[in-house]
Amino acid sequence: MEGNSGTTRTLRGASYFEICVVAVVKSLFYFLLAGLFEIGGGYLMWLWLREGRSIWLGAAGAVALIFYGVIPTLQPAQFGRVYAAYGGVFILLAMFWGWKVDGLLPDRYDLIGASLALLGVLIIMYWPRA
Repeated sequence: MEGNSGTTRTLRGASYFEICVVAVVKSLFYFLLAGLFEIGGGYLMWLWLREGRSIWLGAAGAVALIFYGVIPTLQPAQFGRVYAAYGGVFILLAMFWGWKVDGLLPDRYDLIGASLALLGVLIIMYWPRA
């Protein structure tokens, strides 16, 4: 079925492009969510084990890390591709965490490296394949 713009429409009225955009946005959301649970959970464990804070922080960190393990299963790609791409997302999120939580401002080389990692994520996850 052709829409007014000449693009092919699906049964629900969305174009292939619209469906792809929604899939990419959902995928990026899952990466972000997984990263927050992994880094946040690891940080809570760090506070408990390295800084002598409450065991309840450690327990909350363990729960967060369980969620981190579940969230990537929502990604549409296969395991190896998801985890390879997630490594790049983790680099970016860890830099952001260090900046906002630990007060460590990323330098030029941090930003270049994180940008290259993000480019790798985009290629691994979203480059069209035959």
